[in-house]
Amino acid sequence: MAIGSPSKQERLEQLKTYARCQVWSGYRGDADVRAEVFEAARDEESDRGRAQALTDEYVDQARADLASAAQEWPQVTGFDRLQAAFADLRSGGVVVLEAVEDHWTANETLEEMAAGGEPPRGVAYFTHPDVWHAVEHGMLELNVWHGTTANVAPGDDLLDFVVATLERHGLPALFDEGRIEVTVDWQRRPA
Repeated sequence: MAIGSPSKQERLEQLKTYARCQVWSGYRGDADVRAEVFEAARDEESDRGRAQALTDEYVDQARADLASAAQEWPQVTGFDRLQAAFADLRSGGVVVLEAVEDHWTANETLEEMAAGGEPPRGVAYFTHPDVWHAVEHGMLELNVWHGTTANVAPGDDLLDFVVATLERHGLPALFDEGRIEVTVDWQRRPA
């Protein structure tokens, strides 16, 4: 262990948080979540049985915590409002890509649409790590590009449209360092 690096207990707490973020995000099925957490657990436990036990413990606890928390959520959750805002963005000509691997997915989508003769007004996208940040901190970082792949900038009609749409759904949004920071309680009900 290097000086100043996290202890094993701290790393296990990080693994537990990772499992929670994977489960609460709601974008991956159980088998995929368990595979991702198991792979991370193998970094901590060389014994496959122990790594599997940690995976099962942390994923099962995250699922139980989610089910319990969901009972206390309002009828219309932050995630519900986010989905309603996304529907409005889509109807306004903005492609919304949720929990994509990286910016290349957005780029490919725009290229395919342009090749098909139907370039969109723009694209808004976020990645899995962006979702995990929202689960942990209540803030989703949303990337927005014009249909040409150019980033939005202050004063752009597209940026104003996206921010106004989010805010109309009760989701405070602020453009900062090239991305829109959306304040949202990630209250996605378990499937």
